[in-house]
Amino acid sequence: MSNSVSRRTLLASASAVAAPAFLSAQSMGSKIRVGWVGLGARGGKHIHTMVKVADKDVHIKAICDTYTTRLNATKDKLISDGSPAPETYDDYYKMLGDKDLDAIVVMTPEHLHRDMVIAALRAGKHVYCEKPLSHTIEEGFDIVREVEASGKKFQVGTQRRSAKVYQKAKEIYESGVLGDVVYARAYWYRNRQNGGAPAWRYEIPADATPENADYQKFLGDAPETPFDKERYFQWRLFWDYSGGISTDLLVHQTDAIHMITGRTYCNSVMCSGGVHAWQDGREVPDTITAGFEYPENFHLNYSVSFANAGFGYAEELLGRNGTMVLRNLKDLEVYGEDPRLVAAGQKPAPEMAFNAKKDFGQGNPTNEHIRNFVDAVLGNEELNCPAIVGHQAAVTGHLATMSYRNQKAAFWDEEQGRYHLG
Repeated sequence: MSNSVSRRTLLASASAVAAPAFLSAQSMGSKIRVGWVGLGARGGKHIHTMVKVADKDVHIKAICDTYTTRLNATKDKLISDGSPAPETYDDYYKMLGDKDLDAIVVMTPEHLHRDMVIAALRAGKHVYCEKPLSHTIEEGFDIVREVEASGKKFQVGTQRRSAKVYQKAKEIYESGVLGDVVYARAYWYRNRQNGGAPAWRYEIPADATPENADYQKFLGDAPETPFDKERYFQWRLFWDYSGGISTDLLVHQTDAIHMITGRTYCNSVMCSGGVHAWQDGREVPDTITAGFEYPENFHLNYSVSFANAGFGYAEELLGRNGTMVLRNLKDLEVYGEDPRLVAAGQKPAPEMAFNAKKDFGQGNPTNEHIRNFVDAVLGNEELNCPAIVGHQAAVTGHLATMSYRNQKAAFWDEEQGRYHLG
């Protein structure tokens, strides 16, 4: 592959470079110099989020994407918005060779995460990595080890950790008003995209060709296939590059449950489902139900359908004295059980209702999540979602995917850091 030599060479040589050799931007009294790779739907949006929330502290020095039309459009938009013109690359490992970069943001397909973030860490860079942290459990452990060895800041993009409404939910849970909580459920329901396209069938640009969309760099170490626009632009639909629902949506919500309850790893999961709504050649399911067993008598029921958006998405914790619901990333409600059903000496949870915008002045928490990363690099804050936390959430997703694909329960041994199928 066209990028294999540069990747291997950089991974091998960068480890020999001591982090102190890179004089950080903040130590020089200037902005954090950022290199950004991945400018698709999410990366192309949130590069502008970083400029919005951290313009005084960040300089987007370099950007990278293997689709040059998208690369050039992002450069033009940054300039038109008043930012300095970034350097452009279609080869990530060439961009990473810029010793003046302080931090790297990785918003590529998940199968590329491990090699990219490890190379960045070994080159002495701080890293923000979009979720999921990894494409496999083993890759996640590789990344966590590298982060620990590097001493660099590493944020994973599960942004509920920076949501004030979820922080409030954690406070309520820890107060004990819900009573004993042994059951939770979470769900995410979608339908067509705006415009009518099937879920995850993102628009394929008419001008995309092998000349302006470097398919070999997109593939990385994934199995070789001929140039395929669907795989390139709709990669979430294919197992070679994605864990499907389990690593795209589920990890957000298991991470939220972990955050609120203080849990980390499940003991087991059984996941079933299929391609029920969209018979369009996709490999990953559009419908799943998963049951997670956790230590200390806790069960999480998880479901997703891409055939109906009526219920939106939510996380719900059901206690003996009350229920807490977090809905659509913005509303938090608590309501008590019928007093006749509450044990002697206990009382129903008090009714509460909060709205992220109205009560906390917060919209999409991705803004605060990116700002938290910047502040952590500056030394002003602790990270809200460090690598180990992102790994714990990713493990739940990977176990669910393995269970679904093998039609067997997947079991996790936290002490050994190993899994097996039953």
